[in-house]
Amino acid sequence: MTTAAEADRKVQLEPSWQAVLQQEFTKPYMQELRTFLLQEKQTGKAVYPPGPQIFNALNSTPLPDVKVVILGQDPYHNPGQAHGLCFSVLPGVTPPPSLVNIYKELQRDLGITPAAHGCLQHWAAQGVLLLNAVLTVERSKPASHQGKGWEQFTDAAVAVLNAQGKDLVFLLWGSHAQKKGQYISRSRHLVLESPHPSPLSAHRGFLGNGHFSRTNAWLAEHGKPPVDWRLPQ
Repeated sequence: MTTAAEADRKVQLEPSWQAVLQQEFTKPYMQELRTFLLQEKQTGKAVYPPGPQIFNALNSTPLPDVKVVILGQDPYHNPGQAHGLCFSVLPGVTPPPSLVNIYKELQRDLGITPAAHGCLQHWAAQGVLLLNAVLTVERSKPASHQGKGWEQFTDAAVAVLNAQGKDLVFLLWGSHAQKKGQYISRSRHLVLESPHPSPLSAHRGFLGNGHFSRTNAWLAEHGKPPVDWRLPQ
């Protein structure tokens, strides 16, 4: 049986994020969350993404490198999909419907041909933090780990970005992501909001929002390299 202390030692967090978030791991909510996750696994439930990939968003985009933040809800809940980046799936996995709509808007906005895969690691490497509000989920049960503590942890991450980042772009798609907006200063950062890219809501304003071109225009205006939104095949 894995103890909480052993689970702590398995947490691998990129040093710049570790420095600003390490206190969160000592708080009661995180200890309760850790216990909950251990119990889920000990009862045989499949939890996604795999443990080493839970913090992939933070590990892939160090704090000093962040220039764009895309906030998602919780990980994909089918086997082999989630790998710790919001909206992204592992190579070889068919892009889910929300990501298909993101690709559609990229093509409409910037003329970028949709990628044949759904892995967004290339964006993360350029300073696009792909952070879900909730970092784990039970197999086949969307939103099953909401309200267990992850929201408080990612609130802390967004607060750090707001305080330490400079001229960042926050893309808040859907009401769940927009709740994080309370931690973001509109006078210091660009905050772009629209409906979620889900097929249920994309037609209500996500498609046509122009967020990708507006993001790059803001970055250029503030002396930062634009994001190359094209994905390597």
